[in-house]
Amino acid sequence: MNKRVVVAMSGGVDSSTTAWILREKGYDVIGVTMCIGVIDRDPKGPVRCCSLTDIDDARRVALQLGIPFYVFHFREEFEREVVDYFCNEYEQGRTPNPCIICNEKIKFGFFLRKALELGADYIATGHYARLEFDDKTNGYVLKKAIDKRKDQSYVLFSLRRDQLPYILFPLGEFKKDEIRKKAFEIGLKVYNKRESQEICFIQDDSYHTLLIQRLKKSIEPGPIMDKNGKVIGTHRGIAFYTIGQRRGLRIAKGKPLYVIKIDRERNIIVVGEEADVYGERFIVDKVNWISSEVPSETFCANVKIRYNHSGSEAMIYPRGEDKVEVVFKSPQKAITPGQAAVFYDGDKVLGGGWIREILN
Repeated sequence: MNKRVVVAMSGGVDSSTTAWILREKGYDVIGVTMCIGVIDRDPKGPVRCCSLTDIDDARRVALQLGIPFYVFHFREEFEREVVDYFCNEYEQGRTPNPCIICNEKIKFGFFLRKALELGADYIATGHYARLEFDDKTNGYVLKKAIDKRKDQSYVLFSLRRDQLPYILFPLGEFKKDEIRKKAFEIGLKVYNKRESQEICFIQDDSYHTLLIQRLKKSIEPGPIMDKNGKVIGTHRGIAFYTIGQRRGLRIAKGKPLYVIKIDRERNIIVVGEEADVYGERFIVDKVNWISSEVPSETFCANVKIRYNHSGSEAMIYPRGEDKVEVVFKSPQKAITPGQAAVFYDGDKVLGGGWIREILN
């Protein structure tokens, strides 16, 4: 009997081609779209999920491939685990990464468990990343995709080792252009569908509308100060700012100013010049060691501090089982509390965690 795999289908070219690749390899493929079910009329705020067009696109692809298709509803789970987290982080003066939390809690949490409960052997997604079995450790390791421009291993660092044997990432061995070409050749109508670049549940062009709806009782204007403690302006509420931000400060000083610190306790935004945005030392907590044992000694790794960061060499100092201190060998721009720091050894993901505190 062929192995059964449930493919998370968003209606885009990546997940659609994923389903085709696995079917061609002989898997018993089932297509499923995850619907978070948060609609525009939700009284808690204007957020949305995948559109009806996306669901219809996924259904049409499944029909074309001759595979069963279903919709899994995770409205309450997504609201609780992702949307609430997103708003709470901004409220605390941190900058969230909801894609990582959605992967951890929804795609490889609730979705994976439900698929396995229904008799699947694996789930598969359209992520650009690789999973390889390591004979030395007798387990799987997470690695960067072949296409470094599309690599998504950064947003997958929080996967647990015990989950990896049940996950397939077929696109990790391909370039994005190859996937679009393959989708065209096999006749998938979504071959040239535009990629979604924004946060999937944000209805407007800005996330500020959502924060105003959800956090209106806790958002308060406050002072903008320079590094010497002089008040030079007023902010709208710390939830609307992030480290390194330059636009929207509404301060005329004859030179660009950047947010260099957010003081939640005093409701203060501190600004400085571009050089002040660079830092070297910070604390990372809630570390997940996905492809290595918990280190007991200092080691060197390439560290990414946001999705589009190219990564930079740093020393990692263990500060307990799930906490480390990171020291970059050269200053990096906008080390931001709330974002993830992911540790690499070449293409291999060692682990990662959440930036909690800037030390310099």
